[in-house]
Amino acid sequence: MPPDLLPALTGAVGDAVAPTPPASLRLAGAGRFGSARRPQVFWAGVDGDVAVLTALAVRLAAAARGLGLPIEDRPFRPHLTLGRWHPRRPADGDLPGRLAGYRGPDWPLDAVTLVRSSGGRHEVLSSVTRRTP
Repeated sequence: MPPDLLPALTGAVGDAVAPTPPASLRLAGAGRFGSARRPQVFWAGVDGDVAVLTALAVRLAAAARGLGLPIEDRPFRPHLTLGRWHPRRPADGDLPGRLAGYRGPDWPLDAVTLVRSSGGRHEVLSSVTRRTP
């Protein structure tokens, strides 16, 4: 993303966050992208007020698209990436199954943070907090 777009994107994110009602989320279960023999990404699922999160994701995508930023075409699948398997190392593709029953504590959906990620590095660019009425 061009750095000069950050103020406009932060404003657009604020507009997208504004109508978001109070919501609570939690990590629940786990899964992988890729096969058990060649897993690629290990993730934890998200449970709770997922409909609120999904509606927010739709508004955020529209905001970014409105600024000319590229948006993925695949469906939104709420998850938290926990790690990636290295293609040349043995992988425990059964790990997600052992965590299938996990249910974490609730947390409020109270902010959207814009993060630049490159490889394993992450940099917070800005954060927008949901205003409470």
